[in-house]
Amino acid sequence: MSSHAVSAPGRGSPNLAAGVLGFALGGFIDGILLHQVLQWHHLLSLVEGEALRDLRVQILADGLFHVLMYAIAILGLWLLWRARGGITGRRADLRIVASALLGFGVWQLVDVVGFHWIMRIHRIRVDVPNPLFWDLAWLVVFAVPSLAAGWWLMRRAGPSEPDGPDGPALRRVPAALAALVLVAGPVALLPPPGSSTAMVVFRPGVDSAQAFAAVAAADGRVLWSSRDGDVLAVDLAGASVGPLYANGAMLVSTSTLLAGCLAWSRV
Repeated sequence: MSSHAVSAPGRGSPNLAAGVLGFALGGFIDGILLHQVLQWHHLLSLVEGEALRDLRVQILADGLFHVLMYAIAILGLWLLWRARGGITGRRADLRIVASALLGFGVWQLVDVVGFHWIMRIHRIRVDVPNPLFWDLAWLVVFAVPSLAAGWWLMRRAGPSEPDGPDGPALRRVPAALAALVLVAGPVALLPPPGSSTAMVVFRPGVDSAQAFAAVAAADGRVLWSSRDGDVLAVDLAGASVGPLYANGAMLVSTSTLLAGCLAWSRV
């Protein structure tokens, strides 16, 4: 009896699941590369209003963006697991790869067209005289190749053929895609390697004198302070974060499970 004959019926579309995972990967790449490594923008870099320009609000918005990407990735993984019985037939692996590439490209379009040009909350680079050039360059480098490759692979794979061969080898592609997403998510939590600088956010009500005293109690060194003294960049080489939390710190970026993206903020 063939393996196809005993396969469980698919519940949902594997291609949809792969597309959702590709979309999430696009968001992870955006957050890791542009928000953290290159620091070309925050999610709300161009939003007007003094309250929204506060560094804590900008950091919170970036963190919520990452949470949204995690939620989309979890949805994609659940859809893929639910549709696992439908990953059968000739060239189903190509359709999975094609769908992931299309999802990745769709994220780039949503980001640039929706967030950059319609909502105007940020651009690829906000500190250059011609931000449109960088938006278009990003589309050319990331969106166009992934969409073109996804379309070409989907056409090459052709329509689904349920009577084609399947088996363990066919499961490697969706498993690899799931593994890639599971790796990309935690990478977004990692602080810069070899850095002793931490961004420290204090709870409301802690004034600048109390914040500086907390850093002194932790044997740290203040490198930068926000206007109100409630967000500090602190050199924690050889210091302990315990006194910071004990004296009013709400978040310290060296705690990677809480806000690794905070540690990438430039002083």
